[in-house]
Amino acid sequence: MADQKKQFTKVNQLRPLDTGLNLTVKVVNAKTVVQRGRTQGRFAECLVGDETGIIIFSARNDQVDLAKEGNTLVLSNAKIDMFKGSMRLAVDRSGRVEVGDPATFSVEESNNLSLIEFERIDVVV
Repeated sequence: MADQKKQFTKVNQLRPLDTGLNLTVKVVNAKTVVQRGRTQGRFAECLVGDETGIIIFSARNDQVDLAKEGNTLVLSNAKIDMFKGSMRLAVDRSGRVEVGDPATFSVEESNNLSLIEFERIDVVV
């Protein structure tokens, strides 16, 4: 069990509401966001990606310090949240965000998964 390797996912394989994801991504840019009505906690929206595409990563609290432009992040147990019909990558309390070794890949910025809009369809049986 201790010898079990994590399965790493590429950005272009992400789908709505995926959970338990492990990714290695590079921060393309990071922007701190002021949340209206909330005085506690810090929040930043970061554009992160790998050689297959990019997506918005929602960094919270201590994650904001790690998500600096140019850093390579190793995300463990990440998930996909939906915000206004588009995907956002997030790591909650059960996951980890660590700064990894500098990326040896170049980020594919022409494939932005956060620009794809999804529509929820409920099927009544």
